[in-house]
Amino acid sequence: MLSINQYQEHFLLYLEKNKIEKEPKNLYQPIDYILQVGGKRIRPILTLMTAEIFDAEYSKALPAALAIEVFHNFSLIHDDIMDDAPLRRGKPTVHEKWNVNAGILSGDAMLILAYQYFEKYEPITFRKLAKLFSKTALEVCEGQQYDVDFETRVDVTIPEYLKMIEYKTAVLVAAAMKMGAIVAKTSKENAKLIYEFGLNLGLAFQLQDDYLDAFGDPIKFGKQVGGDIIENKKTYLYIKAIEFSSIEQKEELTKWFSTSSKENSIKIDAVKEIFNATGASLATQEAIKKYTLKAFKTLKKINISDDKKVILKEFGKNLMKRKV
Repeated sequence: MLSINQYQEHFLLYLEKNKIEKEPKNLYQPIDYILQVGGKRIRPILTLMTAEIFDAEYSKALPAALAIEVFHNFSLIHDDIMDDAPLRRGKPTVHEKWNVNAGILSGDAMLILAYQYFEKYEPITFRKLAKLFSKTALEVCEGQQYDVDFETRVDVTIPEYLKMIEYKTAVLVAAAMKMGAIVAKTSKENAKLIYEFGLNLGLAFQLQDDYLDAFGDPIKFGKQVGGDIIENKKTYLYIKAIEFSSIEQKEELTKWFSTSSKENSIKIDAVKEIFNATGASLATQEAIKKYTLKAFKTLKKINISDDKKVILKEFGKNLMKRKV
């Protein structure tokens, strides 16, 4: 088994090797830009790591890992357009650097490219990967629509929110791991369990992302801190704050989330104060821990050696502690 940094290095070399340099430039340059501006590469790393967890060479999983990363970044381009986000990973978003039309079309091309990487596999593996990918891609779209719908609702529940982040974020983490299992040709049971492990890890990851959006360091986080608050997104923090708040706090929070404030810094500070005062911040951190521990419980059932279970567990622990 390699280290996380080694998997990342090998993936980046493969990404550079498969860089697209052809016409029309205004279609392919935005694709190269979004793929090169950084990011943690968590999903492709998980694909490579999982392949080796199940005794395959990581190199066999590189095309699947690239497919996952290309699809993930396609979804980010379109999400940023929908959210009118100015920054992604600390740099201008694609629609800001080019324009909205370029973002839409380049994103569409990335979705098609993602499927093409599966063509490097034999027919049986190709079918399994493509079937999982199609299911996952549609769920991501469903999750995004739920996210948009929630912006104008005042009655979003915790179960509804968890379903939304499961589809929008967690299923892609789970699929990334299951693709490594498919490439390694492990048992159906192992593939099922590693998907479940990834799903719970993905839920913890998104809850952590929500928390960092409000309370992270803007330089380390790489995105506009407080973006969810500005966009009136009903995150876990918001729903728990409503649940725990006094009448006065609920009225204030509802007021902030029913307007598009020009004084964004004032709005962000006021909402964060309510998140802390109500205990919503602490509840979110507890939920992150809960889903990480659920992932660890599933890990015990997977038919792999104990040393490999330790590697996956350490990855999950580091995810809980992340600041970016």
